[in-house]
Amino acid sequence: MTNPIIAFKNVSKIFEDNGTVVLKDINFELEEGKFYTLLGASGSGKSTILNLIAGLIEASSGDIFLDGKRINDLPINKRDVHTVFQSYALFPHMSVFENIAFPLKLQKKSKKEIEARVAEVLRLVRLDGFENRSIQKLSGGQRQRVAIARAVINQPKVVLLDEPLSALDLKLRTEMQYELRELQQRLGITFVFVTHDQEEALAMSDWIFVMNDGEIVQSGTPVDIYDEPINHFVASFIGESNILSAIMIEDYLVEFNGKRFESVDGGMRPNEPVEVVIRPEDLRITLPEEGKLQVKVETQLFRGVHYEIIAYDDLGNEWLIHSTRKAIEGEIVGLDFTPEDIHIMRLNESEAEFDARIEEYVESEEQEEGLINAIEEERYEENV
Repeated sequence: MTNPIIAFKNVSKIFEDNGTVVLKDINFELEEGKFYTLLGASGSGKSTILNLIAGLIEASSGDIFLDGKRINDLPINKRDVHTVFQSYALFPHMSVFENIAFPLKLQKKSKKEIEARVAEVLRLVRLDGFENRSIQKLSGGQRQRVAIARAVINQPKVVLLDEPLSALDLKLRTEMQYELRELQQRLGITFVFVTHDQEEALAMSDWIFVMNDGEIVQSGTPVDIYDEPINHFVASFIGESNILSAIMIEDYLVEFNGKRFESVDGGMRPNEPVEVVIRPEDLRITLPEEGKLQVKVETQLFRGVHYEIIAYDDLGNEWLIHSTRKAIEGEIVGLDFTPEDIHIMRLNESEAEFDARIEEYVESEEQEEGLINAIEEERYEENV
């Protein structure tokens, strides 16, 4: 990336009134013209990043850059960004036209230019003919379109979207996902989108930042994040997963459930403790003797496009399976999967170090016990 549109350099945020650390040394760069998503649970720090870019709050430390210029001390109205809030923040006493035209009137644009640009953006958000409609007579989806139209009317360098779809029903939210993505691609403006909805992030984004406890845990394309989660938190937060403790015997060979399986991952220590992730849609139900593992079906629910099946193996591990094949509660079935379906995750470094210390301790104890036994045997033989 040569010229990032937004850059965070060692940015932290602490609320001084109670000492809460909201962001911890955040670093990232955003490329112009892409759709970025900050994904995380409530309190993870994602909205704080948005507010820092907008200038609504100040960073406790670090530097924030917009198009190469440090903006930490730049007033809100001098930043070439616009925010779309969850509440829409529209003026209820104004018409659709007046709401969208408001930023242009502040800039004292001519009446002719305002009319032309409002008409153009109304076409973009599919609200042609709604110019004179009262805001109070619009549906939730229509109000959202007005808020987005007002945000892009000036073609800012960056549009910030703070969970703008969360108040919509499921069908409308899905429609707006398509429309937002299409609008961003047509305009070529950088979008920074905040959400806690994993499916929303996967569907809309060029690049996702997964956040937890004020830190960026993993970043990458939606495919990267879903297929190669970096740790247990990401694997469990993004989509649904079967996560099991395992041992990486050697490159491309992993052991879990008492069996060894080929995998496509390498670069780890021999016999390193790891976790494996197998997505429920990657599991295929077979006859018991044809499966790599055997499980007993506990329950199943019909989800429209697939059955969601819960099953247990002989070791008591729970397996979540998405299958188009209907199962029978109580039956034994086989589970089949390929090496590509097994995703290996290293343990957190502290956990790995702990396991290594335990392993070393156990080995030393075994060696000591073996030495003691040898001495005892030798003494016994001497006495005999």
